[in-house]
Amino acid sequence: MILLDEDTSIVVQGITGKQGRFHTEKMLEYNTNIVAGTSPGKAGQEVCGIPVYNTIEEVKRYHPEVNASILFIPAPFVKDAAFEAISELDLVIIITEHIPIHDSMEIVEFAKENGTVVIGPNTPGVITPGVGKIGIMPTHIFAEGNVGLVSRSGTLTYEVARELQSEGYGISTAIGIGGDPITGQNFIDIMKKFEKDPKTEYIVMLGEIGGIAEVKAAKFAQENISKPIISFIAGVSAPQGKRMGHAGAIIEGTDGSAQNKKELLKSYGAHVADKPSDITKILDDL
Repeated sequence: MILLDEDTSIVVQGITGKQGRFHTEKMLEYNTNIVAGTSPGKAGQEVCGIPVYNTIEEVKRYHPEVNASILFIPAPFVKDAAFEAISELDLVIIITEHIPIHDSMEIVEFAKENGTVVIGPNTPGVITPGVGKIGIMPTHIFAEGNVGLVSRSGTLTYEVARELQSEGYGISTAIGIGGDPITGQNFIDIMKKFEKDPKTEYIVMLGEIGGIAEVKAAKFAQENISKPIISFIAGVSAPQGKRMGHAGAIIEGTDGSAQNKKELLKSYGAHVADKPSDITKILDDL
């Protein structure tokens, strides 16, 4: 397991909002170790039995063990909330989408300066079956197992998790790195973590059109990762120049097309699935 384990203690930023309340309840149902929430001006309240504080600084005063946060904060206010968390914690997961790109750039840079891992923005989060989740994914489709899953797409993550479960496979940890052009972690960052994780035996990388992140990851894996890489690239039929779904999913020239990516991934030794259901067939043959 990576990022999320038995020692992870979580604060929910924006816990009193509609999304914060709903997903806090769902995370608690999955036995996730949430110990506090923040909502400026609402200290002293409780949400699902979780105490609410005004700031992360207050949380750390009463719960020094807290080392991770998840943000359910409206986009215009994410930067301030993220900076507050990054300055105090080891892991910050930003669910929010539509964050201004310059804010995301500043968040990512500040995280590097502080040695904090940021997942997102625009991510479904992280789930370690059997331990908990810091995110919004539906838990019933994630079986415990030895496949590490990293993805740019939340919906695709769910589809593949369900497919793995139906064919008898399970997941060590699943991570959505986020669909925005600027994210705190990339495929290579997560691959490095999976390489060191004894519970992960296979790595599934779910990509999409646009950019060259998946290709760079496959090239890195060829030289640095000992575990098999299975990849699927969404967007085979996407027309050039049109953004599909995520802000980062746009083809410019031929470099970001699904077909070009698939060919390059194969050239670097990755196993490439033509459709999500082929992933388990590839695993069967490994």
